[in-house]
Amino acid sequence: MNKVIREDGLPIKLWLDDIEDGALDQAKNLAELPFVFKHIAIMPDAHQGYGMPIGGVMATKEVVVPNAVGVDIGCGMCVVKTSLTDIDIDTIKKIMGEIRNTIPVGFAHQSKKQNDDLMPPTSEIRGEVLSEYHVKNYPIVSQEYNSATKQIGTLGGGNHFIELQKGLDGHIYIMIHSGSRNLGYKVARHYNDIAIDLNKKWFSSVPKEHELAFLPLDSEEGCQYLDEMQYCVDFALANRKLMMDRILECFCNALNLNIIDYPRVYTPYDKKTNKYTAKKDFKVEPMINIAHNYAKMEHHFGQNVMIHRKGATLARKGTIGIIPGSQGTKSYIVEGLGNPESFMSCSHGAGRRMGRKQAKRELNLQDEIKKLDSQGIVHGIRNENDLDEASGAYKPIEKVMANQSDLVKILVELTPLGVIKG
Repeated sequence: MNKVIREDGLPIKLWLDDIEDGALDQAKNLAELPFVFKHIAIMPDAHQGYGMPIGGVMATKEVVVPNAVGVDIGCGMCVVKTSLTDIDIDTIKKIMGEIRNTIPVGFAHQSKKQNDDLMPPTSEIRGEVLSEYHVKNYPIVSQEYNSATKQIGTLGGGNHFIELQKGLDGHIYIMIHSGSRNLGYKVARHYNDIAIDLNKKWFSSVPKEHELAFLPLDSEEGCQYLDEMQYCVDFALANRKLMMDRILECFCNALNLNIIDYPRVYTPYDKKTNKYTAKKDFKVEPMINIAHNYAKMEHHFGQNVMIHRKGATLARKGTIGIIPGSQGTKSYIVEGLGNPESFMSCSHGAGRRMGRKQAKRELNLQDEIKKLDSQGIVHGIRNENDLDEASGAYKPIEKVMANQSDLVKILVELTPLGVIKG
């Protein structure tokens, strides 16, 4: 921890010394909320968001704050380690071409509805006809379900990515950063709007301009939000799982490999010869997954409290997590140290050091391309519009990791080989 700020509200504990003014102001607003517990924790990748800083952790008593979770509910990371230890640049380009032809990115959705069995297994919300119970208790998920069946298995835009990486352990890794797509956005907006209306009706002391409207946990609206939020968290995981399955198929097709020891086994099959074509086995370890936008009831400092992580990752002692860098910088697989002062949390990435418009104005396109090319990274930066996701727009990941050495320990350092951005 770098420092503690104490003003009118509860303490703000910072794991960085260069927080921007807007993010600090938002942290101060959080610290003044009447239902906040103990203190506010700000991770080393923090930057300004809507209502709450990205990279913020807040514990509340008896309420949930939709804007303290955000619009991309369940957004997170997943990674798999493969048995491959070497891969040349031509093969990387071939695999990435297969991935681009397989995984819709940006605003693109699937051309047709995906199988209901691919949707979250933790819920019975499936199929064309939904029960009265689900329509009543999951109103937005029920309304958006059929659209979501075309969104599952898609990357999305912004800072979402698919990355091929080389670990310091010598192995090739596949990493995905994605969320709950339009489903999470619709749920977040719906319940934040409800919270705003109810807070106005109740003459809430929380200023509307702080964008921190809340819902009581014992209210019908609060219960519905938590249920629908959890569905979005499950959907985001299902989305990443499906993409990973299909990316592994791309590996098999490009390299003529056969996957073993993975939940979904795939062997290249030649329809013309009616034969399996794999020349050798391709071993894949179980997928690591961790979310960084959600709220959950947890036990901290002797009390059960609602922990809001917005751009922050669970780092309970022994928890295996993922902290990505920016395009062109290292990423890390980490193990949580269970620091109670951060509510057992850590950063979710490098964090932006400049906004998207600022990056397009101030970064030099040729310098950013040269930076990636010099490292031999296959990337997608082609023009000024791509600069908002250039590595120069993000904080140095090495500094972020140094600032949270009391929150996590590094297990594997990963270097990017090829990057597909949403």
